Amino acid sequence: MATLRPPRMQTSPPDPAKHGQEARGPLSGVRVLDLSAYIAGPYGCTLLADQGADVIKIEPPDGDNLRQYPSTLSSESRAFLGVNRGKRGLVLDLKKSEDHAALLRLVREADVLVHNFRPSVPKRLGIDHDRLNLINPRLIYCAVTGYGETGPMKDKAGYDQVLQTMTGMCALQGKRGGAPEIIYGSVVDYYAAALLASGVASALYERERSGLGQYVGVSLLRSALTMQSARMIWAEGEALDIGRDMRSGGVTGIHPTGEGYLYLSANTAHFWKALCAKTGLDALADDPRYDSVRKRAEHAAEIIPQLHAALATRGAHEWETLFGDEVPCAAARRIEDMFEHPQVLAEGIVGTFEHPLVGRYRGVTHPIKFGRTPGPVPSAAPALGQHAESLKASEMPWRDFSEEAESKT
Repeated sequence: MATLRPPRMQTSPPDPAKHGQEARGPLSGVRVLDLSAYIAGPYGCTLLADQGADVIKIEPPDGDNLRQYPSTLSSESRAFLGVNRGKRGLVLDLKKSEDHAALLRLVREADVLVHNFRPSVPKRLGIDHDRLNLINPRLIYCAVTGYGETGPMKDKAGYDQVLQTMTGMCALQGKRGGAPEIIYGSVVDYYAAALLASGVASALYERERSGLGQYVGVSLLRSALTMQSARMIWAEGEALDIGRDMRSGGVTGIHPTGEGYLYLSANTAHFWKALCAKTGLDALADDPRYDSVRKRAEHAAEIIPQLHAALATRGAHEWETLFGDEVPCAAARRIEDMFEHPQVLAEGIVGTFEHPLVGRYRGVTHPIKFGRTPGPVPSAAPALGQHAESLKASEMPWRDFSEEAESKT
């Protein structure tokens, strides 16, 4: 029977300048070793950091590949900054015995380890779950893969847009009968990141009952299909043309206006009538041919030209103001417009960061609000190996790692 003990907690408030922390979060006292790269794994670890976990990003000497992605910033990739906030940075070359031993020492004191190596790689690197479980039975070991842990594709490299295309998302994004279209924004990666944070938090909660860690697996394939749960239903005996059920069609969608584009949603009777009243199309609201979402989709060719003619009389932002709370809508904006949007400012979603190379920049802060344990003020994503010296000096005895680690494994 495993001995149950509480998680290792900090006995005194952390140094804000060192950890970027000023308030405890629900995961304060939890240490996470982030060996992952690109988006899904790193952003999942960032979500844990947002909740107070001490996340150490461990990179190879060349760094996370995301650092090399195209960016208008000269000193660092915008994408890397965006998905790695709130972490401390360390460089380890796991092919070198001394660095490998250093990682094992870190594992001994860690609560969580996250990587996104293909299933065959961790054993070659000597960091597979079975080995690390012997070193630290309380470790939550999270692996992010492209296609899962089993099956004929398990060792293939998986990427967001590859999985989008494979799982029907691109076909749905395109017009029926037309070419598939990519959904930009790394939606599969970000959903996988959310599953990672949720799965790790659940495993940490269970550990408080059992005293034991466990393997947590997140795959892009499972993420891409889970995102489509509302469409991936196939009843016995029905034809395999089911993917369009969730599309309202017709009125709901993005429409041109006198200036710019506007998204409208009018799926309920209340919103449909309000839309017609606001646009001067009252006759449509009273027509029994259009009194349901399905009917409006079937008669879209009759409705849409009249709607577009009405919308052409004002710009998208004017319509947004006019519709107010009565018709769900949004003027199409650029992401850059969100920095000063009044709702974003009111919610405190964007904060200011200081980076040793980039300087001052603005970016997303807390995605979740906790009333009693709000969590730390996020720090900037680390420069490559930025916190190596402070980690060596104050977090762990760096010397004699190799001899001690090997003697215990």
